[in-house]
Parts: sequence; structure tokens; C-alpha cells
Amino acid sequence: MKTQFSVPTREQVAPANQAIFDNLQKAIGFVPNLYATIAYSDNGLGRFIAYQNAKTSLTNKEKEAVNLVVSQVNECVYCQSAHLVLGKMNGFTDEQLLDIRKGKSENAKLNALVKLAADITKNRGKADGDLVDDFFAQGYTNENLVDTILLISDKTAMNYLHNLTQVPVDFPLAPAL
Repeated sequence: MKTQFSVPTREQVAPANQAIFDNLQKAIGFVPNLYATIAYSDNGLGRFIAYQNAKTSLTNKEKEAVNLVVSQVNECVYCQSAHLVLGKMNGFTDEQLLDIRKGKSENAKLNALVKLAADITKNRGKADGDLVDDFFAQGYTNENLVDTILLISDKTAMNYLHNLTQVPVDFPLAPAL
């Protein structure tokens, strides 16, 4: 097995990916290493970013909570690190982010979402019926459930990519729990 993956540079990727690199550079000031790694696939980066940026019924805070708890369950330090930064940008405090990493929230609605997302991830798509019931009791809908599962799949793909490639983390490193 290849034990180390290098992060491709702009010059090493397909022209379509070079344009995406340029857009990322303009939008956020750098090309995250994990996105650059997806660019080994001539079509993967554009396809993945479109999937990641698709409209959803979840709020940005809810999305970040799911992204963070899924990354925690999947033991992906890269995505934990990235989503701690993004979580703060979306209004979470350090304490709230720590709680989410531990699979809980003081907010009852967010707690139901975080617990269900963690359970779905741990059990590969199966979930405790009580957690599903609580999710719906907190006001979530079938649309929210579908969007949560799609978000879990997006984040799981990124988690798996980093867990396999171990490319350098280019965000402030998430502390171990």
C-alpha cells in the first residue's frame, strides 16, 4: 500500500481542477489539502464541491454540527479541525463545539440532530428508533432526515479520504478529546 500521499499542486491537476483551485484561492485564501487531494480525479473535485454546496433544508449551524460529530465518530482529525473553525464562523462557542464532539448539545433540537447523526454514522445507516422519534419530536421533517443522511455521506467521504491518505492538516489542529 502507498503509505504517503502528496498533495498535488495546481500544475499537477487537470485544467478544470486548476480553475477550481483558483476559485478556492480567491474565496478562502488557500486550497485546503483535502480538496487538493480530491483533484487527483479529473472530475471528482468539481462533482464533490457541487454536491457539498447543494441546497439543503438544514441551517448552516445544523450542517456544521453534523459535519463535526460525523468527523468525530469517524476519527478524522482533518475534518474535526476544519469544522471547529467553520463551527466558530457559524456562531458556536468552544464549549458548544466540545459538546458536539462528545455527541450532545444543550439545545434540545440540536441535541436530537447530533445524537441521530452520530448514531447513523456509528451504525452504518441504521439508527436507534428512539433517536429517530426524538428527531421528529423536535420538529424535524422527512426532508431534514434525507438531508441529514446526504450530509453524513458527504462528510464520511471526506473522512475516509483523509483517514486513508493522511495528508497534512492545514487548519488549527483539533485537540484530542
